[in-house]
Parts: sequence; structure tokens; C-alpha cells
Amino acid sequence: MRASGFPFLVPMLALSVAFFALPLALLFAYSFAGETGPSLENYARFLGDPFNFRVLLNTARLGFETVLSTTLLGIPIALLFWHSGQRTRQVIIFLTLIPMLTSNVVRTFAWIVILGRQGPISETLMALGLTGAPISLMFTEFGLILAMTQIDLPLIILPLVAILSRLPRNLTEAAEVSGAGPWRVMVTVLLPLMVPALLAGWILVYASTSASFVTQAVIGGARNVYVPQLIYREVGTLFDWPLASAIAVVLLFTTGILLLALSMLSRHRRLVGHG
Repeated sequence: MRASGFPFLVPMLALSVAFFALPLALLFAYSFAGETGPSLENYARFLGDPFNFRVLLNTARLGFETVLSTTLLGIPIALLFWHSGQRTRQVIIFLTLIPMLTSNVVRTFAWIVILGRQGPISETLMALGLTGAPISLMFTEFGLILAMTQIDLPLIILPLVAILSRLPRNLTEAAEVSGAGPWRVMVTVLLPLMVPALLAGWILVYASTSASFVTQAVIGGARNVYVPQLIYREVGTLFDWPLASAIAVVLLFTTGILLLALSMLSRHRRLVGHG
């Protein structure tokens, strides 16, 4: 008789309840706290302000733009990994993992130097004659997307590398022998096989970008306000914990809807190349 594995799950379940389910329940409870008892007052205050609604849309747009940029960079890097020899593969994995071993705060402050007036981007544009004076990409959404792309790129490369590593290298040669050109091989053979990894990467990148308070605050500045900054303002400056909890729940809800949609897509057999 095979022994049940449930006892081995008990520590993980206890940690999940203590450090995830219970804090989440307290967050929900705080979000309904009103002056005269439980109410939807905090949600009405947040969603009733047009400024907050624009901040919510800005946060979603930042997540989508970062997902797009990481996808456009991640797919070529993953394909290079698939076609390369062992030594090049090791270099690609090393360069992908090294940034993840560095603190997000350190990487964010490194981007201050890169995006500043005396940084390499400004110096390169001046050397190419594209601008006559130093420019700064700090406190711009474009600079923020550049930083978020570099920070979150490993989250989409690693799932792609994992799924491509299981494919035979002569797969494209077989398709080309059958008369398919490079683009047709990419669109009809490789992309459908990469869809599950892309969906997993999109979920990770979007969740990371939409909640990245430090990078949003430092690179985006005061002119580009996103939901995590609103939560920080309500907690750290105005001490309005119920409203901050309601904002956090709205962010969780909107992110959860996207994750649910992507999760449902990942189960679509035809989309992931099994139809």
C-alpha cells in the first residue's frame, strides 16, 4: 500500500496559510472598513476619482508594453540558445541568471546612471549626431519601460529556453525540406510550440511590472504615477490603511483577471499546438 504524501504537504500548507492566506484575508477585511462599519466606501472613493482610474489604466499599459518589449527581445535570444552549441548556451544562461542574482534596488539605481544626461545612451546619441545636447530619459515612461524590460527579461527567456530545449534541433530542417521558408517555419512550427512558455512568461512579466514599486518610483518619478505608488502614498503619507487596502485589492483583482485569461488560453489545445 502506497503511503500518502499529505504529511509532507503540511509544512507548506501551514506557511501558505500563515504568510499568504491570512494576510490576504486581513487585506480584504481592511478594504471594507468604514467609519460606521463594513461598507464599500473605500472602493467608491477610489473608483469614483477619474485620476485614480487613469492611474489604473497607466499601470495596465505599462505591464502590456513591458510584456511586448520582453517578448520581442526574449524570442530571438531563446532561438539563439536553441541553435547554439554548448558553450554559447552556457554563456546565454549565465548572462540571463546574473541579473536575477542582483537586488532589484541595485539594478534600478544602475539605470539612473544609464538613463541620465551623462549616461551611455545620451553619449551614444550625441556621438551619432542624433542630438546636439545631452538628454535624460529619467522620469519618462520610455526610460521606465527600458529598465523594466531589462529587469524582467529573464522571466520570459527562461520558460522559452526550457521548452525549446526539449525540441529536436533538426525540426526546422525537416520543415524546410517540406518546402517551408524561414518565416513560415517560425510562424507555423516554432511559435505554436512556444505558446505555453510565452503565456507563462507574460504572466510573470506583467505581475512583476505592475507591482514593481521601487523601479516605478525611482525611474518613473512623480510625473508617472502607478498603482503601487498610490498605495504607498495612502499608507506612508496619509495613513489611510482602509483605502490603501481597497486599492491593493483592485490591483490584485485586475491582475487576477488577466492571469485567469492567460491561464485559460494556455489550456486551449489548438492554441498551444495540440489541435
